[in-house]
Amino acid sequence: MRKTGLTLALGVAAAVTIGSCTEEGKVDISGNIRPDKMPSMTTYKVSTLISDSGVTQYKIVAPVWYVYDEVDTPYWSFPQGLYLQKFDPSFKVIATVAADSAYFYRVQKLWRLEGNVEMTKAPTDLFLSPRVFWDQRRQRLYSDTFIHIENATHVLEGTGFESNERLTEYRILHPTGIFPVDRDKLRAAE
Repeated sequence: MRKTGLTLALGVAAAVTIGSCTEEGKVDISGNIRPDKMPSMTTYKVSTLISDSGVTQYKIVAPVWYVYDEVDTPYWSFPQGLYLQKFDPSFKVIATVAADSAYFYRVQKLWRLEGNVEMTKAPTDLFLSPRVFWDQRRQRLYSDTFIHIENATHVLEGTGFESNERLTEYRILHPTGIFPVDRDKLRAAE
């Protein structure tokens, strides 16, 4: 009986040893990783301040922020929406931007705001469009789609829009309507 138990133990040990000497199959996971298709950074529940030369310029709030640094044209993506505030040097909000989604092309310093874009300029101006581009290098805003603008005295509508980034000098490329508004009468009627 002892020899049978010893023989069995040696047989199991030999089988384990022989089995462990076989060539292992290697799994290469790097072949499935595509840095040019993956974000290099993902951030959730974003609320951050952005400064230039030590002066706080903007506040960005977004549910999710993807940074794509490894692609040919590096960009940031805000697929679930973006809310941005622009500050003056005394940290007073002078403009806001909200969009259903947004993309920032870092090298070109170009923002593409998509879907229900709403821009405000203090104190009362409102700009609505389905798509707006903001070229920070040229300090220009523009759109090739419908635009609705409300200011203190008029409601303007049309297709195509150009403006300085402060929204103080703008024009509609193809106007379809300019409607005078008496805000005092509207307030009195409410």
